[in-house]
Amino acid sequence: MKILITGGTGQLGRDCEKVLARDQNVAAVGSSALDISDRKAVDAMIGNLKPDVILNCAAFTRVDDCETQKELAWKINVAGPENLATAARACGSRMVHISTDYVFDGRKPVPEYYTEIDRTHPTSYYGFSKLEGEKAVALATDRYTILRTAWLYGAFGRNFLKTMLRLAVGDPQREIKVVHDQFGSPTWSYGLAKQIKRVIEADVSGLFHATSEGFCTWYDLAKMFLHEMKVPGALVPCTTRDYPTPAKRPANSILENRRLKEEGLHIMQDWRVDLIQFVRMFKNHLLYEVK
Repeated sequence: MKILITGGTGQLGRDCEKVLARDQNVAAVGSSALDISDRKAVDAMIGNLKPDVILNCAAFTRVDDCETQKELAWKINVAGPENLATAARACGSRMVHISTDYVFDGRKPVPEYYTEIDRTHPTSYYGFSKLEGEKAVALATDRYTILRTAWLYGAFGRNFLKTMLRLAVGDPQREIKVVHDQFGSPTWSYGLAKQIKRVIEADVSGLFHATSEGFCTWYDLAKMFLHEMKVPGALVPCTTRDYPTPAKRPANSILENRRLKEEGLHIMQDWRVDLIQFVRMFKNHLLYEVK
């Protein structure tokens, strides 16, 4: 099977390349090699490669910046996926697209969760653009799979865990305020990559949720991560109101992987299990990077 990964130099894209290249023919490209918002460039590359699967990991994920850079967010999160899906249909490829928990408003009371059939209602431009990207993919081709994930972290690129580590290492005495009233399922990009591989091989269509099992707050996650890293940190729990941001975050980002389970494809682990394994594998790499 020939697979083209867009966003291939990012956090998820690199792990997907690592997992899929073990037994598939994979070409992974970043934005410098392919601007997915450029329709002609997309058509040319896909027409030349003729991949069996196009896996789109590319996204403008800087949530707060999306509020002020709406045109760029639209180009990458909506126009780009639409271009890829249109090209996929033209050459008979399957389109696999990664989306987000931010398509929901997060108003359900914890521990209730969101399934694939729950009503969407994004409260940020990032969430709006990702939802419009989902719609664009579904309209452009019948052969599509959309996977919504949440609270992604990994060894490559920027993420919440690396920010916490950098702050704790930089000044162990500094108080670090971490939000303790937003709930979600921290998801390791490598674990998600393995789940994506399972979905691609099963050749299933439609919308799926794909996050780690269980849930916690950002404070819970930071506390466990620094404990496993054996790095002291003066973490202080705070509320969303205490830590205002330009974009509104969902208070409840707990997704239930219902369709994966119904299809017998679910392999996602508990977030704590993945976090412990992640630290064991990358502790030295993470410390070297922040120092």
